[in-house]
This record gives sequence, C-alpha cells and structure tokens, in this order.
Amino acid sequence: MEGLNTPSNDERLLAAAIYVSSLFTVFIGPLVIWLIKKDESSFVDYHGKEYFNFLISYGIYVFISSILVIILIGALFLWILGILVVIFTIIAAIRAYEGKRYQIPFVIRIIR
Repeated sequence: MEGLNTPSNDERLLAAAIYVSSLFTVFIGPLVIWLIKKDESSFVDYHGKEYFNFLISYGIYVFISSILVIILIGALFLWILGILVVIFTIIAAIRAYEGKRYQIPFVIRIIR
C-alpha cells in the first residue's frame, strides 16, 4: 500500500468502483469492495466510509421528503435529491479515480 497522498492505481480504481457499482447495486457492490479492502488501503477505506455516510444521509433526506409529500413540497425535494445523488456519485467516482479525497456535500459523518 502506498501512502495517503499517493494512492496506487489499484486503490484509485477500487475507490472509484465503490461509487460506480452503487449505480447498479446501491449497497451490495460498495459494501463488498469496502469490506474486502478497507484494512489494506486507507484510501479505499475513506471512500467506503464516505459512500456509506452519503447513503445513510440521503436516505434520511428521502425519508423526510417522503413525509413532506403530504404538504406537496416533498415531491420537489425528492426530485432534487434524486438529481443530486446521481451528480454527486459521478463526481465522487471521478475524484476517487483521480486519487483525491472528496467530501460529498450535505453528508452527515456518522461512520468515522
């Protein structure tokens, strides 16, 4: 494993794969990659934690928005959240592949 500032090509690819696989499997793909590689790579561990904090945070936001659908504003929030999830997932995958640590906006840091 290389240092924190210079992740290897494999580390960058696996960190990006956490986000890309989430587009197809939501949590199974990212969970498998993270659990297998988190002890070997602090870079993959960082992005795995960031992804799951993202998943939990945006799950909470979707739950709250679903309740707010009753007063109609929640429908707008659900559309906005859906768009943000796709955009932030793509940005995070690109940043991870570039070897950068990216903090997704509006994420509650639960897993440290």
